[in-house]
Formats: sequence, C-alpha cells, structure tokens
Amino acid sequence: MFEVPPSLDVRLIHLKAVRVSLLRLHKALLDSEREAYEQTHGQIRSQGELFQLVLEDKWFSWLRPISQFIVQIDEAFAAKEPVTLNQANQLIEQAHSLLKPDAEGAPSQQRYYQAIQRDPNIALMNADLSMLFAEG
Repeated sequence: MFEVPPSLDVRLIHLKAVRVSLLRLHKALLDSEREAYEQTHGQIRSQGELFQLVLEDKWFSWLRPISQFIVQIDEAFAAKEPVTLNQANQLIEQAHSLLKPDAEGAPSQQRYYQAIQRDPNIALMNADLSMLFAEG
C-alpha cells in the first residue's frame, strides 16, 4: 500500500510537540543534575551560580547540546522564511539522535542513561519522547 507523506502542517505540529517535550525534559535534567552536583560538591547558593555552572562547569556540559538544539528549533520558527517540510523532518531526526541513552555509549549518552535510571520522572519523559519519535 502506498503511504502518503505527512503534510507540512502535521510535521510542524509534531515538531512543536517535540520542542515542548524537550523543554520539559531539559528542565528535569537540569534539576536532576543540580541535585547530583550538590550531593558531590555542596549546595549551589543561587540561580546565578547555577547559571554559571550550567554555562561553564564540565559537570553540566552534556546538557549544552540539548539547550543549543532547543534554541535551534526556536530560531527556525522565528526565521523570516517559514519552516519547510525538509527542515521539520531534519529537526525531528536531530532531536531523536540527540537523545539516545546508552550505558556503554558516548559520555553524553551515558549521562542521559544515568539520569533516566535515577529519576523516574525523567524516565517517563524519555518514554513520552520515544513515543513522539515513533509517531513521526
């Protein structure tokens, strides 16, 4: 049977759903990493200190590509030229490849795997994102 490719409108709705899920996941990962950091290094005293750590400390470095990717999606939607079907497909695929937990994989994949193991909330968000990727 011939499968009709999704329309641009459907892909944009899907990309927006991926973005929302990524934002929620990113916040949960930041909170989880903050907690783990504080267990090792002591309490982070302010939001400003946390912001500096997220930007500069190696502990949080694995989260930076996720932050940058969310900005990339936002920039695509804010651009003068509308998002094309090809762009939407590429962004969804990038999101999928960015978030692959693997206990034996690259350091960022290992850290994501560890976050899923220690935080059931993150595990649920990962499952939700996996379902979104499977739909697309």
